[in-house]
Amino acid sequence: MEAENTGKKVYATSMHFVVLGSGRVGARIAQTLDEQGHSVAIIDSNTEAFRKLPTDFSGQKVSGIGFDREVLERANIEEAYAFAAISNGDNTNILAARIARETFGIDRVVARIYDIRRAEIYRKLGINTTSPVSWTASEMLRQMLPDDSQVVYCDSVYQVKILRVIPSNHWLGLSLQQIQKLLDIKIAYIGRDGEAYFNLSTLVVQQGDELICTVPAERAAEIERAFKRPPQQED
Repeated sequence: MEAENTGKKVYATSMHFVVLGSGRVGARIAQTLDEQGHSVAIIDSNTEAFRKLPTDFSGQKVSGIGFDREVLERANIEEAYAFAAISNGDNTNILAARIARETFGIDRVVARIYDIRRAEIYRKLGINTTSPVSWTASEMLRQMLPDDSQVVYCDSVYQVKILRVIPSNHWLGLSLQQIQKLLDIKIAYIGRDGEAYFNLSTLVVQQGDELICTVPAERAAEIERAFKRPPQQED
C-alpha cells in the first residue's frame, strides 16, 4: 500500500531491504528506498564506497563480502523483503543472490549480471536479473518493490506512455485481444519466461506475464489501476 507525498511514493508499511554494492547504482537504490521510509542495509567490501551515499542516509552500512553469511546476517537478511546484488562482479552477485534465495528464503532477489547468457539461466532459476544499462536502478527498484506496473517510456510530444504491466490474477485466462478491447489500449507484446511474444491473436494471460502496453499519457494511471482490479466485462 502506498500514499502520495510531495510527488514521491511513500509506502504505508515500512519494509527491510538489503543491497549488495555501494556503487553508483547501488547507492542510488539504497537512497531511494531510504527516502521512501524503508529500512535499508547496504553492503560493500570497500568502506570508501559508502561515500556515494548522501550524508543524510539513515540506513545501515555493512562492511564485508556480500556472499558471506555472517555479513548478510549483520545486514538483517532474515528480515529482508528483497535483496539486490549489484557489485561489479557476476560471480559475487550470482553467489550472493543464490544464498539470499536458497539459504535465507528471500523471494524477491535481483542480481545485475553482465553475461547475458548466464543471466537467462539464473532468471529461469527464479533470480531476477538486469543488465548494466542506463535504467538499471529503476528496473531493479521495480522488481524489488511490490508494484505491478512501470512507465518504461514517455513521449512528451505526442502524450503517449508505454507501460510494463503485470496483470492481477483476475485477468488470468483472458485473451490479449479481449484486454485490448476492454481497456481500449494497444498491447505491443507480451513478456513470458524471458521471451517476447508478438502473436497476440493466440495468447491468453498466464501467471507472471508482463504486458507492454501503449496508452495515452492521460489514461496511464487509470490503466495501471484497472489491471489490479477485476476486469469490467461488457454486457
